[in-house]
Amino acid sequence: MEGSNCSNVVTLLCDYWAVPLPGPMLDLEVVPERSLGNEQWEFTLGMPLAQAVAILQKHCRIIKNVQVLYSEQSPLSHDLILNLTQDGIKLLFDAFNQRLKVIEVYDLTKVKLKYCGVHFNSQAIAPTIEQIDQSFGATHPGVYNSAEQLFHLNFRGLSFSFQLDSWTETPKYEPNFAHGLASLQIPHGATVKRMYIYSGNSLQDTKAPMMPLSCFLGNVYAENVDVLRDGAGPSGLRLRLLTAGCGPGVLADAKMRVFERCVYFGDSCQDVLSTLGSPHKVFYKSEDKMKIHSPSPHKQVPSKCNDYFFNYFTLGVDILFDANTHKVKKFVLHTNYPGHYNFNIYHRCEFKIPLAIKRDSTDSQTETCTTYSKWDNIQDLLGHPVEKPVVLHRSSSPNNTNPFGSTFCFGLQRMIFEVMQNNHIASVTLYGPARPSSQLKMSDLPQ
Repeated sequence: MEGSNCSNVVTLLCDYWAVPLPGPMLDLEVVPERSLGNEQWEFTLGMPLAQAVAILQKHCRIIKNVQVLYSEQSPLSHDLILNLTQDGIKLLFDAFNQRLKVIEVYDLTKVKLKYCGVHFNSQAIAPTIEQIDQSFGATHPGVYNSAEQLFHLNFRGLSFSFQLDSWTETPKYEPNFAHGLASLQIPHGATVKRMYIYSGNSLQDTKAPMMPLSCFLGNVYAENVDVLRDGAGPSGLRLRLLTAGCGPGVLADAKMRVFERCVYFGDSCQDVLSTLGSPHKVFYKSEDKMKIHSPSPHKQVPSKCNDYFFNYFTLGVDILFDANTHKVKKFVLHTNYPGHYNFNIYHRCEFKIPLAIKRDSTDSQTETCTTYSKWDNIQDLLGHPVEKPVVLHRSSSPNNTNPFGSTFCFGLQRMIFEVMQNNHIASVTLYGPARPSSQLKMSDLPQ
């Protein structure tokens, strides 16, 4: 799979991308330790996955045949990759925070590259070691990796890999340092096989940087979300929020702002607007597909008005309001795992949920469920649910099928855990104090 360990590939979003048409070669500016792009768009280290996808969608007539690569069974064990197959570029996103960690150009014959406005790779200019030296200047000697049979030339935030078999003579040097690495001069005429842009001095140790101020675009993001609870169950959310507050229209004066906000069950629509700001979208529930599971569904009188959601996509949170009282009745937290029907609609919500654990002959204890907890571990702590799960099928229309399969919904402690087939949690729905009927209503399931 293009040299990756990922076990699943999805062609991204637009069906016609799968049939690439001849087009102009991308001409991109390389900025070490920062970005790869042009005057129209830029892939920036630390950029959220959703923003990179938005760029690809907007320019889908130029950037074609894009794949999403990920591990279906172990999505946290490997980076999530956007593979621009027509352009020989991979964007590697951290599996946990889903921010851009590494930009890899793995086929330099498919793209033009320049540094400080001057090309070092194009149809007329070969990216030889001499060309790299002329464009980027002096650096430490090359580093040979015998396992890969590649020589690496490293700058801060930028690395070039040269393949051994591209040389007329095999070096007689035998590395004697740990891990098969040693320094030596790269032979003349060697050409670049791969290029990497990353943060820091080491590609092996690099991590996705914090989101750049240029990526906030006026949005508010959640660093983490703590679920507040009373004796019976959830009572609300405490959100640690990030935004880029700036001076009078000058990005250079922008600074990261960090602040906390709390929202509770029973808060009014106006309370939430003043606390979190306007939602990205308001969604009105048109029907309740799960009411057949409720007691005496035929006796339910159709409502003249519909409950509605505030969708906060960059927070990874939905808030449901009662159509009559206009007060909060439900929160939905989204984990944004690849392989889920709603993948890439929401940013990942980094939540922590305290769970009440009752054990024999001991007082109640508290354990924490996070975005990365697996359902079998939660069941080991809580005991198995009393009722069997409800199987949830999602599709965009009656004639379409969901390629990712069904999910399973378990109800515990005024919460509904939507569990994927790989045992990861897709979403958690929190609902308020018990209604006249204390039983979990199936209309509380994720929509």
